Amino acid sequence: MSAGGGTKAIIAALVANAGIAAAKFTGFLITGSSSMLAESVHSLADTSNQGLLLLGQKTSQRKATRTHPFGFGRDRYFYSFIVALMLFSLGSVFALYEGIHKIGEPEPLTSPLVAVGILVVAIGLESYSFYTAIQESKKIKGDAGWWAFIRQAKTPELPVVLLEDAGALLGLVFALAGVGLSVITGDPVWDGIGTVVIGLLLGVIAVILIIEMKSLLIGEGASEADLDTIVDELAAGKVERVIHIRTLYIGPDEMLVAAKLALVPGLETGEVAQAIDDAEARVRAKVPTAKLIYLEPDLDRSLAR
Repeated sequence: MSAGGGTKAIIAALVANAGIAAAKFTGFLITGSSSMLAESVHSLADTSNQGLLLLGQKTSQRKATRTHPFGFGRDRYFYSFIVALMLFSLGSVFALYEGIHKIGEPEPLTSPLVAVGILVVAIGLESYSFYTAIQESKKIKGDAGWWAFIRQAKTPELPVVLLEDAGALLGLVFALAGVGLSVITGDPVWDGIGTVVIGLLLGVIAVILIIEMKSLLIGEGASEADLDTIVDELAAGKVERVIHIRTLYIGPDEMLVAAKLALVPGLETGEVAQAIDDAEARVRAKVPTAKLIYLEPDLDRSLAR
């Protein structure tokens, strides 16, 4: 998936979250609901996060330099990792703090119907953002399940937006439940409980994203299916077998392949060069992300033992 492949989902999330954040904060000022405040901060953090994802897409397109000869593709992983940290710190930790405070010192809500109305509208806007992210993800996830897509995707933006939007929708439901139960029971402690649940939810999502983005940031190789395809394509023509191989994603759209190949014995220099060129072409035809390929011809010393 190209750098711009998830831009539509990111922009949809950015616009939705910016509007939702403004509406929720207004609702908090009117009602004093801690759930509304937690959700306001959550949406504000999400809005900033979409901006960071867009920034990562832009900076990753810089041309390679002497100090960064493989380019800046991993900028997208770095900014996605920062997004996960922000979701944890600005979203989860703040919500937990505010919720615990309100449970200890509950305050009655004012104009709770305003909060309910804002939350219902926010659910509608967030649903649109989530739907957009789902449709964009379907274009690249293939037959993989959603959890497998989030765990295996080399493009960081869509898994981030998917989990953020899913968390935002569930958070809105919990906020609505907290406000609703506070009104029904007359006990504002439910608002604080709803806020704590929102904090726990965001914490779980943030930890999942931190783990996945860290894995991408420090370097992941080809998937099992892609690796098998690469090995099969290399071990053809005048290549007898792949002696050893290493792969590494240096960006979401660019994979490095380095391999040592055992060629058919007795080849002339020109034939060796042609065999290497043919092997590279076969791999690129089947795995387009394998853009940097370094192949070393060698003797198959295992046969001499």
